[in-house]
Amino acid sequence: MADEETGEYHTAESGSSTTYPIQCGLLKKNHYCCIKGRPVKIVDYSTSKTGKHGHAKAHIVGIDIFTGKKLEELCPTTHNMDAPNVSRQEYTLMDIAHDGYLSLLDADGNEKSDIKLPDDEQLQNTIKKHFDDGKELTLSIIAAMGEEAVVACKESSS
Repeated sequence: MADEETGEYHTAESGSSTTYPIQCGLLKKNHYCCIKGRPVKIVDYSTSKTGKHGHAKAHIVGIDIFTGKKLEELCPTTHNMDAPNVSRQEYTLMDIAHDGYLSLLDADGNEKSDIKLPDDEQLQNTIKKHFDDGKELTLSIIAAMGEEAVVACKESSS
């Protein structure tokens, strides 16, 4: 909001966009894109030939990176789609709260405690079992479009 007296704007965010445009024809398998407003990893990509007057079309099948749901899109290869800015960061697991939230520590020593255990039962059980056994775990957190989730865990080497 603008300060009434000085007219200056005060913000605390970086201002970077959560997505960027990419031409549909440049997408490939294992790339990320947005289908129906959700970030997906492309698992199948095929193109059809142009018609008499039409454009080549791309048939894109992707898996939502947070929910695991399958989504499909049919788009002319010359049109633009949104692609999410996806980041992956590793954290050391410090504690698991009774409500399912994780207490994590990054490489710089900053604490993060706003991420829940993953919905994937197999990964959730692996994390709980190794933590209860007293093993030091490193969790991979994927972030895109304002969402974050645990996607993998491994034993720390140190």
